[in-house]
Amino acid sequence: MGILTGNAIYFLISAIGLGAVLVASEFLFNAIKFAGAAYLVFEGVRMILKSFSQEGEEQTVSNSAGSRQLFIQGLTTQLANPKAIIFFTALLPQFIDPNGNVAMQCLVLGLVSVGVEFPVLLLYGWMAERGRELLKRKSYYRWVERLAGTFLIAAGVKLAFTQK
Repeated sequence: MGILTGNAIYFLISAIGLGAVLVASEFLFNAIKFAGAAYLVFEGVRMILKSFSQEGEEQTVSNSAGSRQLFIQGLTTQLANPKAIIFFTALLPQFIDPNGNVAMQCLVLGLVSVGVEFPVLLLYGWMAERGRELLKRKSYYRWVERLAGTFLIAAGVKLAFTQK
């Protein structure tokens, strides 16, 4: 839901024209880009460090993240992605008829976007829930955390060096 909320915010920003301003403003684009890159690197390092601090090979891992924390994490991750605003800014005008009711068209496009994306994200969540059983052993979980942390750091570094 956090990712969908972030997309809805970006969709709204694009619909009212601020998306074009953000895309045109190199300073704002870079601010969002570097904030997103820093967040990804921070989360990656946090995951790797957390994996080394856990004790006991045979203990099970509990699901410690609550719904609110997961929502905020998804929202923050999506809002820190400058490519999302570019995507919506580039995509939205192609489906808008300037002679029609622009607000209604934007609303319909936003609802269709959420309607298409929600089942996909729901499937990802369901698959992750099913895969959680594999992560019950801390020894396996630690390596998954390290690998995921490494991917987040790599994504943050790549994002930092992405040109507009």
